[in-house]
Formats: sequence, C-alpha cells, structure tokens
Amino acid sequence: MNHRAVEAHMRLFSHQYPTAFTQLTPPQQAKPRRKRNKNGVMGSTKKRKLSAEQVNLLEKNFCIQHKLQSERKDQLAFELGMDPRQVAVWFQNRRFRWKTKKLEEEYSNLKNLHETTLLQKCHLQTRVSSSLTESQNQERRDLKDRRSIDRKR
Repeated sequence: MNHRAVEAHMRLFSHQYPTAFTQLTPPQQAKPRRKRNKNGVMGSTKKRKLSAEQVNLLEKNFCIQHKLQSERKDQLAFELGMDPRQVAVWFQNRRFRWKTKKLEEEYSNLKNLHETTLLQKCHLQTRVSSSLTESQNQERRDLKDRRSIDRKR
C-alpha cells in the first residue's frame, strides 16, 4: 500500500469514526508562552540589584549554612521581600563563588608548596654536587700521593 492509499483510508475511517483517532492519541497540552516586551524580546522581568541590607542578611545566612531547606528559603524570601526563586538562585551563585575561591586558594597553596619543594631540590643538588667534587678532589690527591710514594720506592 502506498502513501496516498493509506491517507485515503485514514480519511475515510476518520469520516466514519470521528472520535477514533482522538482516543488513540493523548491530548496535547499547550506550553505556557513567555511574555515578550515592547521590542519583541523574550522575558519581561528586569534584573533588580539587591540592597546592601538584603545582601548582608543573605551573606550571614550563607555563613551559617551553604544550602537552604525549603522552609528557610521561604522565610528568607518573606523577610527580604524577594521571590523564593531569587533567594535560591542567589545561594546557588554564592556557592559557586565560594567553591571557586576555595579552589583558587588550594591551587595557590599547592603552587607555593611546589615552588618550595623545587627550591629544596636545587639546594640538595648543589650540596650533592659540591660533596662529589670534594670527594673527587680528595681521591685525586690520594692518587697523586700514592704515585709519588711509588716513584720513591
């Protein structure tokens, strides 16, 4: 059966049984549409800068606990006059900055340790080299002394 024949059979079937296909396929739910602003760009909310008081309270809470429980998030949002989602996003961003700072500090510490270790290695190599040179010089003197003793005999 070719494509046109299948379409013809489906049209005939849907004419005779109009609800048959709607029962087979689940109804599609329309997705909520995002609002467009005057320029036709998506997203109608403007990013608001937090006040110093809001930031201080958020920072104090972050110092106490890095992750928020739902109840605490709602309570903070109410106290600050913010949306709970804004509080959650602020904490998420703050955790990222905190983690990044920790990684930078750890990297700096490891780098300093590495540089110190390299410096110690250089000092040890210098000491070993000078020690070898001294022992080689002593061996040469001893050899010279033996030769001179052998010549005298």
